Amino acid sequence: MSSSNPNPVKVLLVDDDEADVLLTTKMLQRGKLLLDVSVAHDGEMALEMLHDNINNGVELPDLLLLDINMPRMTGLELLEAIRSSDGLHRLPVVMLTTSDAPQDIQRVYDLGANCYITKPVTFDQFQRVISVLKDFWFTVVKLPPQL
Repeated sequence: MSSSNPNPVKVLLVDDDEADVLLTTKMLQRGKLLLDVSVAHDGEMALEMLHDNINNGVELPDLLLLDINMPRMTGLELLEAIRSSDGLHRLPVVMLTTSDAPQDIQRVYDLGANCYITKPVTFDQFQRVISVLKDFWFTVVKLPPQL
């Protein structure tokens, strides 16, 4: 993706913490890249949104940012469902979570996440992490084409 691309980069943010959603969304939308950020507040809602996209011929997000600890369906359960679904298994997934537990990190990679980022505590650190994430995923990485 490049900043000269007229189509917005589609991001699905899955997080149940409203403050984190607001902060992450604002930081993602800063800068020259055109981003279209959708939000799901739990794994069930996200999975329903993704399946609706497939069923209605709507493009999937270019990237999914996923928290681990959520009600109804955790991020781990959602990641497992995504990786076992023919229509979703290539979707790039970044775990963006407060957990830094080694067992969570191991489990996320075992389930096939593309990377794991622990949310920083301070505003400045969080801003830096989101900036680096945007630069890496939307200007350096070649994302898979939509099928």
